[in-house]
Amino acid sequence: MLVEKNVALQPYNSFHIVAKAFSLVRVTDVTDIERVLASPELRSLPKFVLGGGSNIVLTGDVKPLVLKVEIMGKRLLSETARGYTIEVGAGENWHELVRWSLEQGYPGLENLALIPGTVGAAPVQNIGAYGLELQDRFASLDVVDLHTGARMTLDAAQCGFGYRDSVFKHSGGLGLKDRALITHVRFFLPKPWKAVLGYADLDRKLAASGMAQPDAQQIFDWVCAIRSAKLPDPQRLGNAGSFFKNPTVTPEQCADIIQREPRIVHYPLADGAVKLAAGWLIEACGWKGKAVGNAAVYERQALVLVNRGQATGGEVMTLARAIQTSVYERFGILLEPEPVVV
Repeated sequence: MLVEKNVALQPYNSFHIVAKAFSLVRVTDVTDIERVLASPELRSLPKFVLGGGSNIVLTGDVKPLVLKVEIMGKRLLSETARGYTIEVGAGENWHELVRWSLEQGYPGLENLALIPGTVGAAPVQNIGAYGLELQDRFASLDVVDLHTGARMTLDAAQCGFGYRDSVFKHSGGLGLKDRALITHVRFFLPKPWKAVLGYADLDRKLAASGMAQPDAQQIFDWVCAIRSAKLPDPQRLGNAGSFFKNPTVTPEQCADIIQREPRIVHYPLADGAVKLAAGWLIEACGWKGKAVGNAAVYERQALVLVNRGQATGGEVMTLARAIQTSVYERFGILLEPEPVVV
């Protein structure tokens, strides 16, 4: 096991913020974690699990021991009349998994194409897009307890999935934040495959195509085109994707806002609540294109904050807090950031 010192983290976070890890261990297998926990020098250190770095804002150098997850592998575990179960290493790239699953003939993840990050990070955030969330295709995952070294397999209930939420984002009680490292994730892709539509952008693509029944590859292509048109490529312009969660309100709250803002974009949810489009709220407050230092609101999508050059984590968070204040003062809604601030 190699412990790397003073490792530059700019290549390992999609905002491309300059920072370093005081110490870093690359985890390519469960045995690497066991070696860390057996080491007298390392086992008692605070630890920070790093996947693809697509959902973090680094506000300084990282003092805890960084465990860089690089566990690879994709395979079909089983196929039944009900569907396919696939198992994937936590270090695999999420979008490449979606592409691979289609190439292998295992459809079901296509709505989640082009979401940046790794497979191991996906359950932490319960990623979602275009009418589908990870929990809709989730089977189970394996973790290692970073305190005891115990290996566990968790089902969906034990993961505590919510909107962009899971047990891995909470400390105390049953929370596993900073305590568990995800090593493998399993997905169940049901048969017969059924297109997930009903989302405005996809419905527009469907209407323009004239197709009655698009296949999974077509939906994958549409999602990639939609995301590419709206969202910047992190390799070219540093960002962490959607920076704020879409807030939910009661029908009464939504009706009150509609009286003042008839054009507000909103979506009724199955539980009776109403989801508001955070990007619309931010744009309505005039933030699109504005900047604090080198951190800016993306010109094409107000929900995305970008690094125009050498933005610091402090600049990103100053901009984010200013947006929160502006939206709260106008709409009475406090936006919640999606990325983890380190």
